[in-house]
Amino acid sequence: MTSLSFDGEYIARIVTKFGFIPVRGSSSRGGMAALLGMRRELEEGHPVAFTIDGPRGPIYVAKPGPVALAKKTGRPITCFYAAAERAWVLNSWDRMMVPKPFSRVTGYICRPIPVPADATDAQMEDLYQEMQEALDRSRLGAEARLKERP
Repeated sequence: MTSLSFDGEYIARIVTKFGFIPVRGSSSRGGMAALLGMRRELEEGHPVAFTIDGPRGPIYVAKPGPVALAKKTGRPITCFYAAAERAWVLNSWDRMMVPKPFSRVTGYICRPIPVPADATDAQMEDLYQEMQEALDRSRLGAEARLKERP
């Protein structure tokens, strides 16, 4: 999912070049249509992904969309983060990073988080917190791995 913004257009073009299908929308604009589009992509057997913090932040704070989508589709949430040793850091609210050529990049993936189809509102809040904690672990784990020397 990528936002309907000007920046989102760049991301959509890039992911298309890698063979992915961009679904446009965000938590602040076009979110419901985007969730439906992502559900459709899952039903067609394609993987889907959200950015960690939506189009307006705050930085590293997740939105609840992935938990809602997981409840509707029965697919678990898998949180991951990729960190680059050397990157250009854009002057934006989210400090988006573009890895520099030949930079070492490492990732960290957490165990899948299942979301039951009959989850109550209280359970959904707990699962959202679990997802946020997994995202934080992923980010910190990837950044720690970069400090390790191969």
